[in-house]
Amino acid sequence: AAEEAAAVKATEEAVAAKAAEEAATAKAAEEAAAAKAAEEAASAKVAEEAAAVAQTSEEAAPAETVEEVAIAVAAEQTPAAVGAIPAAAPSLVIPEHVPYLLIGAGTASFAAYRAIKSKDPLAKILIVGDEDKLPYMRPPLSKELWFMEDKEAVADLRFKQWNGRERSLYFEPPAFYTPVAELMDSPKGGISVLSGHKVVKVDPKAQIAFLSDGTQIGYDKCLIATGGKPKTLPQMENLPEELKEHVTLFRKVEDFQKLDKITSSSKSITIFGGGFLGSELACALGHRGKQTKLEVTQAYQEGGNMGKVLPDYLSEWTTDKVRSEGVTVMPNSRISSVTKGEGGQLKVQMEGGNSINTDHIVIAVGVEPDLALAQASKLEVDPVHGGFKVNAELEARTNLYVAGDAASFYDVALGRRRVEHHDHAVVSGRLAGENMTGAKKPYTHQSMFWSDLGPNVGYEAIGVVDSRLPTVGVFAKATPQDTPKAVVTKTDEAMRSESEAQAAKINPGNAEPALKDGEDYGKGVIFYLRENKVVGVVLWNVFNRMSIARRILKEGKSYDDLTEVAKLFNIHAAE
Repeated sequence: AAEEAAAVKATEEAVAAKAAEEAATAKAAEEAAAAKAAEEAASAKVAEEAAAVAQTSEEAAPAETVEEVAIAVAAEQTPAAVGAIPAAAPSLVIPEHVPYLLIGAGTASFAAYRAIKSKDPLAKILIVGDEDKLPYMRPPLSKELWFMEDKEAVADLRFKQWNGRERSLYFEPPAFYTPVAELMDSPKGGISVLSGHKVVKVDPKAQIAFLSDGTQIGYDKCLIATGGKPKTLPQMENLPEELKEHVTLFRKVEDFQKLDKITSSSKSITIFGGGFLGSELACALGHRGKQTKLEVTQAYQEGGNMGKVLPDYLSEWTTDKVRSEGVTVMPNSRISSVTKGEGGQLKVQMEGGNSINTDHIVIAVGVEPDLALAQASKLEVDPVHGGFKVNAELEARTNLYVAGDAASFYDVALGRRRVEHHDHAVVSGRLAGENMTGAKKPYTHQSMFWSDLGPNVGYEAIGVVDSRLPTVGVFAKATPQDTPKAVVTKTDEAMRSESEAQAAKINPGNAEPALKDGEDYGKGVIFYLRENKVVGVVLWNVFNRMSIARRILKEGKSYDDLTEVAKLFNIHAAE
């Protein structure tokens, strides 16, 4: 009986203990919920105070950044609450070491980030960029942004695609990014942007990056994606400062903003360069000039627009297209000197004896890789193509990769190359990111590029497209669907490299209706030949056919009749 009583008593004590434990747990949960609610209320209050102070500060001192205001209100304030750029500020702590370090805040770095995150969901990634901007896309700077009538949208770097849908120039909003100081403590990983900072040296052996302010950041894996810098002309290098203020090298957001302001107040502007960028800007500014009476001149040393890429007949057609936008085009022009002219203008003397007076000059003669980091870091540079020399896996040294414009990579099919186009930045950045997570894949992608001369004329190209090569062009009558505007309307994607990657299969065509006068170059396919093999293809107002062009280049065949090959693109279709 005593044993039974003891057992009963023990059971009662256990039940009481369990009840007490459950009550304590419930109380703790209530306290935790109350604490969380209080924390959220405090955070909301801090956010409101930060936003209010930010607005007041912005009105009183526009030069002060929103993030500095937020830091003054609360050191732990997240940038999403005030729309701040999560850049480093003096009171923020920069990590001493990160698993993934991406140098450069452009397209290649952002593509690498996405690839890393897809393979390593908890990855902690730090992007370091020398611009005071979040990662953004460059193509609209010379295209869609110039056709915007909403000045407030332009100021916010919002643009309308050719189909009218508005989107931001930035890849992601500020709230997307993790504040730099919180990156290494984030349990879910994240991506942070250290903007306005420049990496000046990398020690591949110690795996340390050195910033211009002396800060050191260690890394497990590092990507260099610093892109290129705009080339200038020798005649511009020794200009007095007062004249250099009237010259723009077009590359970044700041260059667009500067030129946008200048074109709103100037009477004349001259663009030097007849390639992709120069011709796009000429058409864009010509379009604006029709409304503002701005005089636009385009000068270049070639015989026609895009003369280094397009065959002569198509280059001449393109030149006429630019002229139709109200642009004065001066082919076969070389600058002799630039001096101060009358009324504050620049006097540009040409080698042939002609001269022009202009309020402002835009130099658009291509880009070159910025090799200062390579030299300081003692990394190998390609003496032929320029750029950081990497292998087929885009690796320069162990755990150190290079992608985008800056990379001279080994193409397993075409040998060593360096490419300067958006599609290449996306694909090489993505591959580098995959290889940083252990993929060990070679670069085999044949990148494409595109150019739009406004919403109605555009082309895409792949491979070796050099006007010095023999070409065969097959053309057809264009339809209303054969324009950049129409393809963006159909796909809702402004970046043609993205829409091409998602394009549906195209069935070969058969019909070959005769062309009438004036229909000669409405749309078509131009094949570039070397030793009777197709090495390059231009699709003129022909869209979503790039996969066919890639296949032709990959096969590397000789063809007796390229008009038959052109049928693969179905260019004679009615729509």
